[in-house]
Amino acid sequence: MSSSSAAPPAKPPMRDALVAAAFRLFVERGYEQTTVDDIVALAGVGRRSFFRYFPSKEDVVFPDHEGCLADMTAFLATGDPECEPVRQVCDAARLVLRMYAENPTFSVQRYRLTKQVPGLRAYELSVVWRYERALADYLRGRYAGRPDGTLRADVVAAAVVAAHNNALRSWLRSDGRVDADETVGHALGYVQAAFGTQAAGPAAGGAPAALFGGPAEHPDDVVVLVSRRDAPLWRVVQEIESAFGRA
Repeated sequence: MSSSSAAPPAKPPMRDALVAAAFRLFVERGYEQTTVDDIVALAGVGRRSFFRYFPSKEDVVFPDHEGCLADMTAFLATGDPECEPVRQVCDAARLVLRMYAENPTFSVQRYRLTKQVPGLRAYELSVVWRYERALADYLRGRYAGRPDGTLRADVVAAAVVAAHNNALRSWLRSDGRVDADETVGHALGYVQAAFGTQAAGPAAGGAPAALFGGPAEHPDDVVVLVSRRDAPLWRVVQEIESAFGRA
């Protein structure tokens, strides 16, 4: 009885092979010194195959963001309409964390490369802006009934992205050794505490008012509002009404 020969190892998908080839060359030669022709030669494919997957050399550095952005948009579109808006966008931001955490080695490698190449930093900023716009568009719909809905949506979206990225960079600087979920969760919790349903809106002069006790569920509940001394009375009343869900 003859033994069958072992099957050859499966080749990685062409898209993954191109990314792997690109980063190998970026490490060996440097980003600027590596051309698309170099990448396709190492991957063993033609230029047309490269541009079928990536519009430019910059795109091969960020191969997963388009899919993550689509996942985030779908998550927000199909989410529970009763879910608190700030919590929903914070949960959406965690999808980005999950994308990075799935391959810590690649994520850290990309972080180091991006720090070295100004053009990649600019490209990354454009990607971050698209995430922020997706969050803001969702929040504008949720805050459509508020007179400050558009402003609140933009501010909350910016805060979520800033908190998430601050924590994400801390994780990347640790070479992926710290707990990513805990680090990002702490940062996003800060945003939820500041802008979520239980948080009071801005007082006059841009300083936040602090509200303790939350909406009263019983007549004997006590609500304490801390505001600026120079805040106009109408603003104080507005904050109290908001706490009781009457705004």
